[in-house]
Amino acid sequence: MLSVHALNIHYGKKRIVKDFSLDIHEGEIVSIIGPNGSGKSTILKAISRLIPCQSGSVRIAGQAVDSMSIKQLSRVLCMLSQSNSCPSDVTVEELVGYGRVPHKKWYERLDAADEAIVDWALQQTGMESYRSRYLASLSGGEAQRAWIAMALAQQPKLLLLDEPTTYLDIAHQLDVLELVAKLNREWKLTVVMVLHDLNHASAYSDKICVIKDGELRVFGKPQDVFTTELILSVYGVDTDIQYAPDSTSPRIHVLKKAQ
Repeated sequence: MLSVHALNIHYGKKRIVKDFSLDIHEGEIVSIIGPNGSGKSTILKAISRLIPCQSGSVRIAGQAVDSMSIKQLSRVLCMLSQSNSCPSDVTVEELVGYGRVPHKKWYERLDAADEAIVDWALQQTGMESYRSRYLASLSGGEAQRAWIAMALAQQPKLLLLDEPTTYLDIAHQLDVLELVAKLNREWKLTVVMVLHDLNHASAYSDKICVIKDGELRVFGKPQDVFTTELILSVYGVDTDIQYAPDSTSPRIHVLKKAQ
């Protein structure tokens, strides 16, 4: 589904991402983790062509991203940033309707088929009763679900989420992650997301991609990636790792900052 090969990204003269390569299969949830400033969000922006890369390639479903028009790319990929914004007088239904824009010519209005997809996206995200609410009136968790509904209406093959739980309380963080898992499970949506919470990444991901200083350190299943040695070398903290009965997802307990 997503193939990233030898990606190098510079900000000015500084190389932020170094020879980054990754292959993600259709229907997988992959979380990118790593310390602040390690290049996690930069990689998502490069994949979605929000920023240029100095070298390397990105392919989605076998097609080179840099060969696609913006509309073509928007039909297969949607990226939601940490803080998404729109005019304060936009309703939830209008926002979700924007997800149909890549599928329309510039002069076309939404038709019955588009409206049916908007209704479906609202239903899938539990936002039907919010359709007439202004986005500005929603809580953080509600707004995040509205943006995910917009992404769903876009009908992409690949969803990129940059820290989707930022600024949310614990309950709303779990709501958003459960929604992402549901969409992945029911619609085989491929998801790549940047997360800071290691336990969320462990519980909700098929694979974990660990980045430090712009370089890939390890990529694999949570139970293979999360070791006390790896976490110490990447984050500089001592941890205890446990498994609940009948669970293959490691539970990470941070003990203290390493000396």
